[in-house]
Amino acid sequence: MTASPDRCTPSTGASSPWFSPEHELLRAQVRRFVEEEIKPRADAWERDGFVPREVLRRMGSLGFLGIRYPAACGGADMDTLATMVLAEELGRSTYSGVAITVLVHTDMASPHLFNAGSAAQKAKWMPRVVAGETIMAIAVTEPDAGSDVKGIRTRARRVGDSYRLDGAKTYITNGVHADLYCVAAKTDAASPASRAITMFLVEKGAPGFRVARALDKHGWRSSDTAELVFEDCTVPADAVLGAEGRGFYAIMRNFQNERLVLGAMAMGEAQAALDLTLDYVRTRKAFGAPLYEKQAVRQRLAMLSAKVEAGRQLVCAAAWRDAQGHEVTKEVSMVKAYCGELVNEVMYDCLQFHGGFGYMRGSAIERLARDARIQSIGGGATEVMLEEVAKRL
Repeated sequence: MTASPDRCTPSTGASSPWFSPEHELLRAQVRRFVEEEIKPRADAWERDGFVPREVLRRMGSLGFLGIRYPAACGGADMDTLATMVLAEELGRSTYSGVAITVLVHTDMASPHLFNAGSAAQKAKWMPRVVAGETIMAIAVTEPDAGSDVKGIRTRARRVGDSYRLDGAKTYITNGVHADLYCVAAKTDAASPASRAITMFLVEKGAPGFRVARALDKHGWRSSDTAELVFEDCTVPADAVLGAEGRGFYAIMRNFQNERLVLGAMAMGEAQAALDLTLDYVRTRKAFGAPLYEKQAVRQRLAMLSAKVEAGRQLVCAAAWRDAQGHEVTKEVSMVKAYCGELVNEVMYDCLQFHGGFGYMRGSAIERLARDARIQSIGGGATEVMLEEVAKRL
C-alpha cells in the first residue's frame, strides 16, 4: 500500500503544528498494533460479529484504552489530540467495526463514568475499564429517539433505596458483549425533558435487564450491536451517575468528544480508501495503459485528496481548541457534518475506480464503503449537525 504522510503534518516537511513527539509515538504504536494484530485476524471477527475480549485486554495492556485518563486509574493523561490519533489510525485499519468497538468504550461510554461518577464508582470501575477487563456501552438511542435525545421514553422511578427502569434501547454498540452500561432514563415526567433525564450505571445481569437480540447490520460487521430491554430493572440508588436530572447535559457534553472522534475516524477511513485506490489504479490497466494515466481518474483522486486533507485539518483544529478548553460546539458540528458526508463521497468514487472488483465481498474497498455509510447518520445525523452550525452563524 502506498504510504501516506502523517496526519496534519504540513507538506513542507516542517514539524506538525498540532502533534507533539508523544502524539507521533502513540501513532506509531497504534499503527503497529493495527498491522500486526488487527489486520491479520479481523476477517474472522467480521464473520463472528464481535471483537474478542482478549484483543481488547491486549489494547488495555498497551495503554490504548485510557489515553486521556489520569495515571491514577491506569491512563496516559494525554489530550484530545491523542484521541484523534487513536481514532484516525483505527479508521485506517479498513475494519471500522473494530474501530467503533474500541472508540465507544474509550470515548463514548466511559467518559460518562469518569466525568460524573462518584469517587466510589470510579475507584471500582475505572482501572478495570482502562485495562480492558470491563467493557462499556452507552445506551441512549431508542426506537423513537435517536438524535432527538429529549424524546427518550425509558423511565426510572425511585423505590426505597433503589430505582426501577422500564423501557427499551436500540442500535447499542457493544450492547451484546459489554459488562457495564451507561443508561439514560427519565426520572421526572413533569419536568422539561432537559431536566428529566438521569444517567445510570447498569451492570450486565442486573435483575430485569436483558439483551433482547443482536442486530444484523449493513456495515461495522465486527461490531456487536443490540436491542436492550429493561423490565422493572432494579439498580441501587448509588447507580446514578452524577446528579438526578442532569443526564441530558452529560450527554450533550460528551457529544462533542464523540463527534470529534467520529470525524477523525472518518478521515482515517477516507485516507485508507484513497491509498488503496491509488495503488489499484496505478497497476490496473484499461485500454492499454494504467487507469492512473486517465486524466479524469487522477484529477478526481487529486481533488478527493485535497478534500480529505481539509477535513483532517478541520478535525485537528477543533481538537486543538477543545484541548485548550474552548467552546467547540459549532466547530465539532462542522466536523461531524463535513467528515461524515466527505467519507461517503470518497468511498463512492474509490469503489467506482476499483470497478467490479470493488463490488465483491472480501475486498477492503467494499468493506470500507459499507462501513462508512453510517458516518452521516450515527452520532448525530448530518441534518442535525447543520442545524447546530446554523444556530451559531
